[in-house]
Amino acid sequence: MLLPDARLLRRGKPHDGEHAVDVHPESDGIVHFDLSAPHLSRRAARAGVHPAYGGAVPPDVRYRTGRVSLAFGRSRGGGVTDVAVSLRAVSKRFTLRHEGQSTLRDFVLRGFRNPRTREAFWAVRDVDLEIPRGVPYGIIGANGSGKSTLLKLIAGILRPTTGTVRTRGRVAALLELGAGFHPDLSGRENIHLNGSLLGMDRRSIARQLESIVAFAELERFVDMPLRHFSSGMTVRLGFAIAIHAQPDILIADEVLSVGDESFQRRCIDWVHQYVADGHSLILVSHSLSLIEAVCRQAIWMRGGRVAASGDAAAVIDRYHRSSLPQGEGGDSAGPRRWGTGEAVITSVRPIDDEGETIEHAVTGESLRIRIGYLASRRVESPQFGLALHASDGTHLAGPNSDLCNAPIAEIDGVGSVDVVLPRLPLLAGLYRLTVAIYDRHATVAYDHHDRAYELRVENGAIREIYGSVWLGAMWEHRPARRRVQSHPMRTAPSSGS
Repeated sequence: MLLPDARLLRRGKPHDGEHAVDVHPESDGIVHFDLSAPHLSRRAARAGVHPAYGGAVPPDVRYRTGRVSLAFGRSRGGGVTDVAVSLRAVSKRFTLRHEGQSTLRDFVLRGFRNPRTREAFWAVRDVDLEIPRGVPYGIIGANGSGKSTLLKLIAGILRPTTGTVRTRGRVAALLELGAGFHPDLSGRENIHLNGSLLGMDRRSIARQLESIVAFAELERFVDMPLRHFSSGMTVRLGFAIAIHAQPDILIADEVLSVGDESFQRRCIDWVHQYVADGHSLILVSHSLSLIEAVCRQAIWMRGGRVAASGDAAAVIDRYHRSSLPQGEGGDSAGPRRWGTGEAVITSVRPIDDEGETIEHAVTGESLRIRIGYLASRRVESPQFGLALHASDGTHLAGPNSDLCNAPIAEIDGVGSVDVVLPRLPLLAGLYRLTVAIYDRHATVAYDHHDRAYELRVENGAIREIYGSVWLGAMWEHRPARRRVQSHPMRTAPSSGS
């Protein structure tokens, strides 16, 4: 879903661009806002749809806000806060209705009424959270842990059952694929539609339209109806519109995981500049490598509660260990492993040119590392990766099959992949290897073994002993063609001579 600040349902104007949303029991109220978009094509009008919602909705839309009070103003104390999002004791409860099971006889005796039972389900429970301005923030957790519900609470799409949610600045949320778009309109027309929903005026949309299209890589398809767009094209378009709306807070659910590697890199580059300019990003993704690459801080949601928060790498590490059995890192200092399991790594061993396992590698000589795998189904275009780490954890290099221009069409069943280093550049020492299998976009881990294997290297004939890397450098001396005659230095005469 692509939404602007959902709290545009307001009774007053914010002061100095800052607003807070306090949620507490209060009488219902009616609020209004106009969603008409006169600059859209006549085709939308002829379709009998309101362009903002894809259905026959009168332009004068009325919404009942329920028990939500919107209070605008500066934070207490009158100063400008560095907190973009603040949640205090926030909980969200849903009611689950269960149909009763009975025989036809019981159904008739009850007067054709089916008994229903209700169950309270807390999707989010007692969450306290502060997200600073200018900090990319990640939310991780298993399916059903409350991640998406938490995003909707922050965006204002849902209101909490208890607690307080405060945000500062304009919010744009990318939560569900295709929401805020109309399938019968072209990509160009949907840019006007979605831009209007995000608070952009016609001039701003027209001025940035070509830039939006270029960022989404849709130059050839922008005048096609949206129904012919792939899911990746739709997400790229939504993300491009959202970032050109220049929100203060961008909320994204699995958006950066969509698209090819080139688009992901441009998104990540944009995110880095976005947060460097003082804006805030809140990102939910099952791609833990993406969270670690993009986010500085993170929380781990488990059962609707915050299980861990803080530095993104540390939170991800705790999440990894919790998902592993004892002896594989779950409650020990052993190696970390995670992945979907559709393809798993069965063995990793250094071998010589004849395929025999070797006890150590030699600097400057050829090294071949054989990675055995088992794919439970056919996996198309997987990426195999290898990372080398020094003993202190420093990441030295990380080649993968795609970056080395060695694409693998598919894997199915049992097999192996060799990584060949023609002249090993590592100097003598003990190193650790990370080995992984990912999907074609390098965002979904099938099996990731983090620093799980040791590699011992000896120098052999190489005499270098300083540092970790052998460069194989060569020195060349080019003497002068003729000897330069040296002259003794002349001293300045003293004043008394």
